[in-house]
Amino acid sequence: MSLRPSTSHWGAFSAAVNADGRVRVVPHPEDPAPAPMLGNLTDTLHHPTRVATPAIRRGWLECGPGPDPARGHEEFVAVSWDEALDLLATEYRRIRDEHGNQAIFGGSYGWASAGRFHHAQSQLHRFLTMFGGFTSSRNTYSNGTSTVVLPHIVGGATDVLRNGSSWPTIVANTDLLVAFGGVPQKNVFVTPGGVTRHHTPGFLAQLGEKGVDVALISPLRNDIPASLNARWYPIRPATDTALMLALAHTLVVKGLHDNAFLDRYCAGYEEFERYLLGVDDGVPKNAAWASAITELPAADIVALARRMASVRTFITITWSLQRIEHGEQPVWAAIALAAMLGQIGLPGGGFGHGYGSMGDTGDIGPDFRVPYLSSGINPVREFIPVARIADMLLHPGTSYDYDGTVRTYPEIRLVHWAGGNPFHHHQDLNRLRTAFARPDTVVVQDPYWTATARHADFVLPATVSLEREDFGSGRRDTHLIAMHRVAEPFAKARDDHEILAGLAARLGIEERFTEGRSPRAWLEHLYESWRKQLLDKGFDVPSFVDFWWTGEYRLPAPQADRTLFADFRSDPVAHRLPTPSGKIEIASARVRAFGYDDCPGHPAWIEPSEWLGGPRAARFPLQLIANQPSTRLHSQLDGGAVSQAAKVTGREAIRMHPDDARPRGIAEGNVVRVVNDRGSLLAGAVLSTELRQGVVQLPTGAWFDPLPQGSDAALCVHGNPNVLTADLPTSRLSQGCTGQHVLVEIERYDGTPPPVTIDRPPRVIRR
Repeated sequence: MSLRPSTSHWGAFSAAVNADGRVRVVPHPEDPAPAPMLGNLTDTLHHPTRVATPAIRRGWLECGPGPDPARGHEEFVAVSWDEALDLLATEYRRIRDEHGNQAIFGGSYGWASAGRFHHAQSQLHRFLTMFGGFTSSRNTYSNGTSTVVLPHIVGGATDVLRNGSSWPTIVANTDLLVAFGGVPQKNVFVTPGGVTRHHTPGFLAQLGEKGVDVALISPLRNDIPASLNARWYPIRPATDTALMLALAHTLVVKGLHDNAFLDRYCAGYEEFERYLLGVDDGVPKNAAWASAITELPAADIVALARRMASVRTFITITWSLQRIEHGEQPVWAAIALAAMLGQIGLPGGGFGHGYGSMGDTGDIGPDFRVPYLSSGINPVREFIPVARIADMLLHPGTSYDYDGTVRTYPEIRLVHWAGGNPFHHHQDLNRLRTAFARPDTVVVQDPYWTATARHADFVLPATVSLEREDFGSGRRDTHLIAMHRVAEPFAKARDDHEILAGLAARLGIEERFTEGRSPRAWLEHLYESWRKQLLDKGFDVPSFVDFWWTGEYRLPAPQADRTLFADFRSDPVAHRLPTPSGKIEIASARVRAFGYDDCPGHPAWIEPSEWLGGPRAARFPLQLIANQPSTRLHSQLDGGAVSQAAKVTGREAIRMHPDDARPRGIAEGNVVRVVNDRGSLLAGAVLSTELRQGVVQLPTGAWFDPLPQGSDAALCVHGNPNVLTADLPTSRLSQGCTGQHVLVEIERYDGTPPPVTIDRPPRVIRR
């Protein structure tokens, strides 16, 4: 039984299918730190939740399209591919003719297959573009707030998020790493498109071996590897901005800030300093002020500021910090603090964003685009910020602010989703269920009966990566991997391209969509077009036939030494930033002119509505941190062996401090009910002193498993934290996701808890 090459968002591997149908996986031989999540692939192909046949919700099939609160509660009817695509083509024509293309929402997200051709988002968007266009989404749940605010501060987001200082540069030159949100090693195994060689765990080990000082600013001790020389500052959640302001205030009053750097490279510092000193509001943002907010000792804040000013200091903030109310502020404040230290552009100094949030941040792989499928140019210019989908469906015609503009939510009649699971990513899932009842028709292409598929009208079974041919490579990956087919498609599943090609044929756009190519012909065409570009640049690239036979192509070697904004520091005139001033904008006149009270023109402390220092905490006294899981990618393969092994009593594990569990009568392994006024969930208790008291931690991604209609439908029996989180934007500037934090109460669940049913597909009847 020969192993065949492939790759995933969590790394390259080779695979084969055993006689019992289970997948055998071997990590890539050059990977120094293979991702544990590869173990979830074992049960991929024949999991009980695989969608076996096209299915249509019974109510839609019998009554036709229209809003329906039964969506998500009804049984499905198995149909043939011809019937499903014929009916869907008729509905597409009706929507376009009666309501226009802007009434179609192409709701695909980018985390489906790691393959560059069978990339569900690209395939769907290409099809919808050929059909005349669609309303799209912009930005991501992961870092959508930063994507909007960074251009106002440094002129763009790409350099900060993709081209930050490299780990070898940090290891060689940094004396003090100040890590807001830490550098969670669990996240570095994941990158869109995959990582063949996971370098980051090794670089973190080198930091520890070298003895680099680390200041861990987080309520969670395990947000940094235990091997590092870290001092833990167990900050109260959502107060990082207050700490940054106090550190900056200390630099000012102690005369430790770099005025020469601020004068030459920055704009708006004087306005920010007035705010720090409390000139206008009468509130100096000093260490004593911040201590009352953060619950960190004032003396520790002053000492940390002094230490930062005395050595080469690198400030990093995770993406998690901007996934809260006013998430723009910690990003902006961290950059302002780094600017005051005057080390931006120096090796080992300055700031970074996303170290420990993604596997390619700080990585040393090459930086050029691999072959990909073009989606074309969408003729419909309508879009929404991605985290505002429920608002759009619930409130068509309502206006909202976004990055200095006033926009209006379109009225969506048809939602088509291929790749992604909004019932994982989105907040306040009971509100999202109401929103999903509003369109006339919801279409989902998916290999599995996820909660999103269960809330659809049309469910079209898609293949998984192991059931098709492709090639994959991540950002800064070292290899382009040939993804060979390992198994035949499950039951009646088809790949996304074949599904959409069949629909395109019925709508008269098949030739435009496929260009007459099969998937294998597309792979060869895309590869050879890309190869020609590299050959013209002098690279030695094998033919497609040789690449496919070999199974991989090692991409040209990168330059490991990389410092963010080094060119700007060397010559701020020749390498001016694309901001209005050409400099780092510590205060932005443009943002100030927007007039947003929830995002002023400079970094500021704005009290969130859900934090332990606010009045809501009297009812819900525990701060739940809904961070990324360590056993899966988002909600992908939650039924896999690695993810399931981490469950407690079959439910997602929630970590609590023993001093919070004891007065509630909760012991290790108990089933607990986590509740607030939006909903509730059941989880399995794990007690730990590795988080501060008053904080509980529950990872995202447990498949949403609400009780049936007529029961306590607001209860998720499996432990998805997004039944509790608020569907509120970070601010009017970015309209980003705020799903990282939520206030809750927890109680022991006595009696027999309802069973977890995620491995039981909805009823599918045959006519």
